Amino acid sequence: MAILIDSDVIIQAERGIFDLDAWLVSQPDEEFKLATITVAELWHGVERATEIHRPRRKLFVERILANFEFVPYSGQAAFEHAHLGEA
Repeated sequence: MAILIDSDVIIQAERGIFDLDAWLVSQPDEEFKLATITVAELWHGVERATEIHRPRRKLFVERILANFEFVPYSGQAAFEHAHLGEA
C-alpha cells in the first residue's frame, strides 16, 4: 500500500516551508504516490499563478510529477475517503 501525498504538502515544499525531498529520503521503506485529483490541483495552481511566477511553478510541478506514480481518484475512492474518519 502506498502513501498518497497531498497537494498541501507539495505546496509547502514549493514555498520552502517543508523539505519534501529530505522527508521522502527519511522514509526509505515507504512507497509514495499522488492521487490524480492532486495532479489536477497542482496544475490548477500553475494556471492561476501570475505571469512572473508561472514558469517557476510549472517547472516545480513538472519535477514533482516526474517522480511519482499516479493513483486514479474515482468516485468510489472519494466515497471511501469521505468515510475514513467515521471508523
